Amino acid sequence: MVVMARLSRPERPDLVFEEEDLPYEEEIMRNQFSVKCWLRYIEFKQGAPKPRLNQLYERALKLLPCSYKLWYRYLKARRAQVKHRCVTDPAYEDVNNCHERAFVFMHKMPRLWLDYCQFLMDQGRVTHTRRTFDRALRALPITQHSRIWPLYLRFLRSHPLPETAVRGYRRFLKLSPESAEEYIEYLKSSDRLDEAAQRLATVVNDERFVSKAGKSNYQLWHELCDLISQNPDKVQSLNVDAIIRGGLTRFTDQLGKLWCSLADYYIRSGHFEKARDVYEEAIRTVMTVRDFTQVFDSYAQFEESMIAAKMETASELGREEEDDVDLELRLARFEQLISRRPLLLNSVLLRQNPHHVHEWHKRVALHQGRPREIINTYTEAVQTVDPFKATGKPHTLWVAFAKFYEDNGQLDDARVILEKATKVNFKQVDDLASVWCQCGELELRHENYDEALRLLRKATALPARRAEYFDGSEPVQNRVYKSLKVWSMLADLEESLGTFQSTKAVYDRILDLRIATPQIVINYAMFLEEHKYFEESFKAYERGISLFKWPNVSDIWSTYLTKFIARYGGRKLERARDLFEQALDGCPPKYAKTLYLLYAQLEEEWGLARHAMAVYERATRAVEPAQQYDMFNIYIKRAAEIYGVTHTRGIYQKAIEVLSDEHAREMCLRFADMECKLGEIDRARAIYSFCSQICDPRTTGAFWQTWKDFEVRHGNEDTIKEMLRIRRSVQATYNTQVNFMASQMLKVSGSATGTVSDLAPGQSGMDDMKLLEQRAEQLAAEAERDQPPRAQSKILFVRSDASREELAELAQQVNPEEIQLGEDEDEDEMDLEPNEVRLEQQSVPAAVFGSLKED
Repeated sequence: MVVMARLSRPERPDLVFEEEDLPYEEEIMRNQFSVKCWLRYIEFKQGAPKPRLNQLYERALKLLPCSYKLWYRYLKARRAQVKHRCVTDPAYEDVNNCHERAFVFMHKMPRLWLDYCQFLMDQGRVTHTRRTFDRALRALPITQHSRIWPLYLRFLRSHPLPETAVRGYRRFLKLSPESAEEYIEYLKSSDRLDEAAQRLATVVNDERFVSKAGKSNYQLWHELCDLISQNPDKVQSLNVDAIIRGGLTRFTDQLGKLWCSLADYYIRSGHFEKARDVYEEAIRTVMTVRDFTQVFDSYAQFEESMIAAKMETASELGREEEDDVDLELRLARFEQLISRRPLLLNSVLLRQNPHHVHEWHKRVALHQGRPREIINTYTEAVQTVDPFKATGKPHTLWVAFAKFYEDNGQLDDARVILEKATKVNFKQVDDLASVWCQCGELELRHENYDEALRLLRKATALPARRAEYFDGSEPVQNRVYKSLKVWSMLADLEESLGTFQSTKAVYDRILDLRIATPQIVINYAMFLEEHKYFEESFKAYERGISLFKWPNVSDIWSTYLTKFIARYGGRKLERARDLFEQALDGCPPKYAKTLYLLYAQLEEEWGLARHAMAVYERATRAVEPAQQYDMFNIYIKRAAEIYGVTHTRGIYQKAIEVLSDEHAREMCLRFADMECKLGEIDRARAIYSFCSQICDPRTTGAFWQTWKDFEVRHGNEDTIKEMLRIRRSVQATYNTQVNFMASQMLKVSGSATGTVSDLAPGQSGMDDMKLLEQRAEQLAAEAERDQPPRAQSKILFVRSDASREELAELAQQVNPEEIQLGEDEDEDEMDLEPNEVRLEQQSVPAAVFGSLKED
């Protein structure tokens, strides 16, 4: 039921109320300026017809025109009402007018402006929308513009109106200059590359610019180079050559790409010769192999493309003579480029390090067959390379330069070059010494022997200012007089070409300068010996010995003593002995063996046998432990030959005391074998018994086999029983030694790593000492099982007057230590003890029983 109501003020005859509206109307009449009351009323009328709802909004806004909540809800509702209508519907205009009325009061609200602009964008009214955006920017404060511009820019990009968009972006960059990349991307997409290049150049030059995309300054610069080099016809306002060359000085680690960009710019511009000049300049200035490879590959590709284009053009238009000449010229130019590559690459390496001697030699090799180029290269090399910065030996450049002239028959020029080389201030004395030697060898190759001697004498002459050989503060010319290389060559020449006195003077001078080596000393002595100056040669040896210490003096002593014995033999025995004693004084054990053997040989041939034996005895103490065994063998052999075999017993005993267990074991076996040959069976058995204490039955089975064979041949039941007892005792001794137990456990474990933890797989948490104790208990149990059973009663002996019944009763009693000779029992025992002696059972002769024999 509809109720018509009249309002007291003002009267609105067009208002229609329903019965449910009365409470809200009454509330509004009481609080007509309350926004909450109007919002509750509007919320209640959401399901009412749109005109009535709009009428309710209008009534509220008439009383509260500055309420943002009412305007926002009202405008949102009006936009929703026309959402699905055609944009040409007049209702859209009503909604637009409603927005315009709202901005009379709400012109500072950016949200309303954004909604209105988006609404206009949906209507497709470009000009009205643009002007609305401009009105919004003028109405809002500058701090709110950042909310409007994203939508404004999206609107500008959505329509093909580049001029409008550009003007909008220019205004936007005044507010947000850091968004220049976005503007540049738009300019590229709209093909306005000239302005894009200008903007990008501005960004690159601005050191304070921070890229939103995280690009570095070099990346932006590279984009600029690509842009201007690939579009030379569209970028007119920038000096491309100056920009890229500025990048060459700024980004020195990326020269290859920048040079290629500059050449690409000229290629696309049609200036092919200018592009070729750029490539040539690039390959002659780059400093790294990477940059060179980039430029060279691009250069070669450019030449190939030019040749291909020329051939294609000639085939289409018909080949003429001029075209053929031009094509041949291009092909020749390309072939020359390919052939120059090794030389150009060598130039790059020399630009990196102009003091690299090996690279200069390689450059000369690349000019093989072109003498003028080789001379120019050598000249440049010797002028460029600084000896103090050189990598390699700088003197080889001078020597090779002179050798080049020598090979071509220009000896005077070669001499001039080497003479200049001798005045170069090299870093090392050896370099200058090598130059002087080459000077001498040059003259020798052309048989100018006197000139060679003159040059080397000049090199070794004392300078006006002497200096120590290793004094780096002095030039090498003042230190070369102490170079052994020059002196050695001079000595060789003097021996071959000079006199005895001149040669002797050279060697004496070498010794006086204290630069001789042991070989020089030996050569000097041999030279004197060849000329029959034996005592002079021995004096040379003595001078050499005074210059050196052990071990350098070893060769000098060996040669000296050998020559002295060969010269005098036993005529100067005391002098020889003094020399040997002098040589052995302070001699390291490593070099003592040779001298002692030579000393002993002297005493054997020319001296006394007891002196020789004393020398051998001293040698066994003086040599290294590793050589003692060999020394004892020689000592024993010589003692046996001189004094007889019995004299070696004391030597054997001392050797066994001194040597290690392994060598002592060998000595014991040899000692016992000698006693056996002499018939001293008891001595041999005592030696075996002594040696058994260092022979573990598990690891030295050969020793126990040897002792067993000895007892089989020379022993009886008691001796074999004693041997077995000793064997068990020794085995038990080794089983109770901690070190031996550890080694045995490692062997049993079979582990490649040899760790104690491998003894108990799966029990990684068990303590290692506990494992050792368990294994020790096992080994002790095994040793106890190996022990023979203890006798239950005393050992009984057979009485000679015993009757047959007593003997039979005694025979039934068990002797725990008797050896069972039964065949079956013996086989069982051999199975258990592989080292036991197998005794054959034989019948006892009747004579053994005597009066006990049965009638």
